[in-house]
Amino acid sequence: MSAESNKPAGIPRVNLPEDARLDTLAVREGLPPTPWGENSEALFLTSSFVHPDAATAARRFANEEEAFVYSRFSNPTVMMMERRLAALEGTEACIATSSGMSAIMLLVMGLLKSGDHVVCSRSVFGSTIKLLQGEFGKYGVETTFVSQTDLAEWKDALRPNTKLLFAETPTNPLTEVCDVAALAEIAHGHGALLAVDNCFASPALQQPAKMGADFIIHSGTKYLDGQGRVIAGAICASAKYVEGVFTPVMRTVGMSLSPFNAWVVLKGMETLSVRMKAQTAGAGVLAAWLEAHPAIERVYYPGLKSHPQHELAMRQQGGQGGAVVSFIVKSQADDKGRAAAFHVIDQTRICSITANLGDTKTTITHPASTSHGRLTEPQRQAAGITQGLIRVAVGLEDIEDIKADLARGLNTL
Repeated sequence: MSAESNKPAGIPRVNLPEDARLDTLAVREGLPPTPWGENSEALFLTSSFVHPDAATAARRFANEEEAFVYSRFSNPTVMMMERRLAALEGTEACIATSSGMSAIMLLVMGLLKSGDHVVCSRSVFGSTIKLLQGEFGKYGVETTFVSQTDLAEWKDALRPNTKLLFAETPTNPLTEVCDVAALAEIAHGHGALLAVDNCFASPALQQPAKMGADFIIHSGTKYLDGQGRVIAGAICASAKYVEGVFTPVMRTVGMSLSPFNAWVVLKGMETLSVRMKAQTAGAGVLAAWLEAHPAIERVYYPGLKSHPQHELAMRQQGGQGGAVVSFIVKSQADDKGRAAAFHVIDQTRICSITANLGDTKTTITHPASTSHGRLTEPQRQAAGITQGLIRVAVGLEDIEDIKADLARGLNTL
């Protein structure tokens, strides 16, 4: 479903001022309340919807009249979540999916065919690499992986059949930042489209559509929900693509988001800005402390002046570095990096050892053996994922407690 529709029908909109700001939209955008007047958005746990007569049902199934038909592709709670996220990202429309990876799958299924070519950052999430190179490669969609930050590599990788550029900014886990506006110019100058995974920053920090991106990808599992409760995904784009390209695929293939999960993400977005401000502040303190620690070889955090794309990140992300900090621990030999990282992780008592992120609880993980564990070692090396690398996604605990939690292992290396 889309946040805007050209179809003549009566799914109403919330009556909000046209100049309502992001934090207001995060709380109020969606659907008007039912006749019962509930203040918290309703949860519609129904598979199908009843029509007043056979002729109306026929019109609705033929898309001649906008209405809710079947929850595989149209549900009021899911529409509320889609409208809210589209409003936060500044796009006309949004389509929700069962996970972040299914959003990427829907993107590729809707846009590409055998013989088409994709240019993708080699620093994206490991499962994204596996999906593009492995699964879609089997069906004739070829992908060239390039440096996240080298615009010349993106340009050189273009082919006559290049249809899509795909980036993630900041990346997981090295927080590399790409120049969204420059990539949009490269893509559009070639007649291609640009997709940006905005999972790490969320619309609380940046809105890639305003910088020229055509598609914004989300794993709602992360900061949109914010409490590690559900799996969800979404694509934000123009109504042209959501209604004309992605919804028909969704209707057939069915990687749909359940109404309950949509409701959880919908409620999570109400506190998105507040959470991101607090978690970003904590991450900045932690990154500075880690950078000064003698057991740390390198810290990756866009908020640090030592970050290679610091100035670009500050421009694109509203002066905020985000809530994810990655770092490499020092070890006596290259082959001891994994053991050193495991030691630091295993000494924690507060941090949750899990590969998820975006939670109110601080999480810690070893990317080379978890999120990027299915990649080959050459692929990991190309992406900069060393065995000594640790990723911390800062939650809402007292940051002094998190520093002490990490110090327990770092001070005994």
